[in-house]
Amino acid sequence: MDVDRRTAAFFVLSSLFFGGTFVAAKAGLEFFPPLLFVALRFDVAAALMAAYVAVTVSREDLLPTTRGDALGIVATGVFVIGLSNSLLFVGQQYATSAVGAIVFSLNPILTPVFAAVLLSNERLSARGAIGMVLGLLGVVLVVSPDPANLLGGDAVGKAILFAGAISAALGAVLIRRADATVSSTVRIAWGLPLAAALSHGFSALAGESAASIAWTPGAIAALAYVSVFAGVLAYIAYFALLDSTGAIRANLIFYVVPAVSTLGGWALLGEHIAPSAAVGFLTIFAGFAVLGSESIAVRSRLPGLTFDVPIGSGKSGDDDRPPIEEEPRGYRSD
Repeated sequence: MDVDRRTAAFFVLSSLFFGGTFVAAKAGLEFFPPLLFVALRFDVAAALMAAYVAVTVSREDLLPTTRGDALGIVATGVFVIGLSNSLLFVGQQYATSAVGAIVFSLNPILTPVFAAVLLSNERLSARGAIGMVLGLLGVVLVVSPDPANLLGGDAVGKAILFAGAISAALGAVLIRRADATVSSTVRIAWGLPLAAALSHGFSALAGESAASIAWTPGAIAALAYVSVFAGVLAYIAYFALLDSTGAIRANLIFYVVPAVSTLGGWALLGEHIAPSAAVGFLTIFAGFAVLGSESIAVRSRLPGLTFDVPIGSGKSGDDDRPPIEEEPRGYRSD
């Protein structure tokens, strides 16, 4: 599989698996306290990930050796996985799934803000900004939230969801800044136990109890999905995508996730899809088309770096590809 097809596969898989999270979470919250649900999800995922790296990664490659490795692991476990998911599951109690999807879809908008401050080699072009806005508009059309719910209702729930989106966006940028030497898979293996410990701590502070869990087939199915598919498999795909494309591009999956969630709710839960959803899907596609025509202007401003792909000048007669500079070597993914 060449690099382009591999990247596309990571994008599709992470979008599909994360898209099912909203459906499984909605089902699972009927049986689990929210923070304990998140914590158990990461317990299972951490055990599976540990077994996977034990047979696929050498001891030498498994151990973090630099400050960048440590920062990358903390950013992965605390910000991208632990804190963002804890806030998502708590905030979802106070808002509809449609509102939750809208708020979390601000992630691709927030990421360039943090990248502008913390990264010297990722910038959003004017055309890229237009594509971002189109994508967000498409998400709004797909989920079609009730304006009364979106603009009114419980402000605390929306604030919690927004904090989760901030945590995920900041964590993705911090991972890029860390420039870790360990692979994305190893970062996940170390990060998931951190996320589990953080979530268990939040659960204990909130006074949640395992005695309140209703262990039914539906509860087990929901936990299995968020642990295996939206946990291990989704994170392997997402963090590999993050390493290969950068924080801004990788977080574009959060424009696709609500669309997948909407279709999943319709197919599995019998939820209604608004007529505007078809227009929304087309608008999201238009946003990606704009991004693809010039996309993100990722520019390296550091001298003496070697690039994986020759950079076209963008003049007439050169390569027809848009003048997007590739990111420097040094980012590893599996």
